[in-house]
Amino acid sequence: MVNFEFSTTKRVVSELGALTNCGLYCQQLDIHRLLIMTDKGIIQHGLIDDLRSSLAATNITHIIFDEVVADPPQSIIEKAARLAIENDIDGIIGIGGGSSLDCAKLVAVLVKQKQSLPTMFGINNIVSSRCPLILIPTTAGTGSEVTPISIVTTGETTKMGVVSAVLLPDIAILDANLTLGLPQHISASTGIDAMVHAIEAYTSKFKKNPYCDMLAKQALTLLSANIEEASLQGANLVARQNMLLGACLAGQAFANAPVAAVHALAYPLGGHFHISHGLSNALVLPHVLRFNAQEANHLYAELIPHIFPTNALGYDESQSSERLADYFYNLSHTLELPTTLSACGIVENDLPMLAQDAMLQTRLLVNNPRDVEYEDALKIYQQAL
Repeated sequence: MVNFEFSTTKRVVSELGALTNCGLYCQQLDIHRLLIMTDKGIIQHGLIDDLRSSLAATNITHIIFDEVVADPPQSIIEKAARLAIENDIDGIIGIGGGSSLDCAKLVAVLVKQKQSLPTMFGINNIVSSRCPLILIPTTAGTGSEVTPISIVTTGETTKMGVVSAVLLPDIAILDANLTLGLPQHISASTGIDAMVHAIEAYTSKFKKNPYCDMLAKQALTLLSANIEEASLQGANLVARQNMLLGACLAGQAFANAPVAAVHALAYPLGGHFHISHGLSNALVLPHVLRFNAQEANHLYAELIPHIFPTNALGYDESQSSERLADYFYNLSHTLELPTTLSACGIVENDLPMLAQDAMLQTRLLVNNPRDVEYEDALKIYQQAL
């Protein structure tokens, strides 16, 4: 028997065109004065036009904060919170990639004016409530719409996490219309990010449980079957909706069975070289899979049928990690993503610094099925170079 606790977003709406119902959803949450958290690209591409029309039709006033950037710094979040407080905001919608959703979660707490952002860093340190919150992803990757986690950039290369069930929104909306027109490399890298979430949740050392296992397997089934079509033939709405749902399921899984060494080694790549989070994961994933083989091959073998549904038999279980590593390396090549650190401008002399920073990610490394020491991290980076 496995004892576990599972929590997730109260309501998930997976429906093409669901954005047009946001005014109704706001009414149901008793929102009257709304702040929309997003970035300038979302505005420029008209992705909130239907949202604004829905709000107008239901007489919900709103203001827009569009200054969210990738790896958002603490100052951006605090600026948005001040704007919300000055305008007596009573509800938040976050729409965009993971950064916009992460920022929206924190602003929904800060608007209550009972706690400062630095006091929230860490696990279960939020003591305040939050205002009503709706999250709408425009990429199929982070799963932030169903995770109790926000990542904040606190220095030039450092990040801090806020982990609390308070951050789970009231409603998550999955509408693939919002992912049309995404550049191929973003669809590809965010899709691999979601697959990493599922794999690491399934192999998480301490909080692995049957509920998350079920979600991770279904996520991989959807993601592996649709990532090439969604990335290379981006107008396929069925593939894109399946990717959004797969990323959401993977998000629900890793929100309860946390990620591990792939993410720990990916974070320094983003911090020092501004490589996107999804691509950072893709670059180190094959090498972490091989490193974990001696402890996790039996678990990787259980995932093989969900990635290779028509070709899952006829191989030695001890080669499961190798098979997955080859699959993801080849997938990155097919999706035209860089496959080495050197292709991203990283050189041998950078690797000790990256390994040192990776070892600071103790919150993540503790979940890895195999213990990771500095020498291990350095070797993984060397293999990825």
